Amino acid sequence: MTSLNKLVSLLIILGFISEAWCIRCYYCNSENNTACLDVNAYSEDIRSHIVPIVECESAIPNPGGYSFFCRKISQTIFHSHRESDIRVTRGCGWMRHSQPCYRDDNTDHLGISCQCFEDYCNSSDRLDPSTLAILFCFFAGVLYFWR
Repeated sequence: MTSLNKLVSLLIILGFISEAWCIRCYYCNSENNTACLDVNAYSEDIRSHIVPIVECESAIPNPGGYSFFCRKISQTIFHSHRESDIRVTRGCGWMRHSQPCYRDDNTDHLGISCQCFEDYCNSSDRLDPSTLAILFCFFAGVLYFWR
């Protein structure tokens, strides 16, 4: 195989690999799409029609060339003239935080932001792995000392 053939073959393979690395995330805001509050309340067939999904690398501008991930932001927004709103925003992120989930509270809202790194992972309310590890250790300790 000539050098040119090898180069073309390598470029084709890299094209497929980079496409496989595109992360897909739910992309919605419950302010204008109530299905965004709990996307798991709908069957997969219905969900695919009412909650947008994006491939972050092709849909979102990335100013720094960072790796994308999925993000879910849950907020309680306070209003002086009416009751508080619960808002959920799902989308893509590119600036990673040191924690998988972190609080973002101030005088006008309470919020928690979680980041995850698999397709469609911003759909769930599941516990992050570090929380599961802590719970496992706690229950293992209880069982050990109880016997």
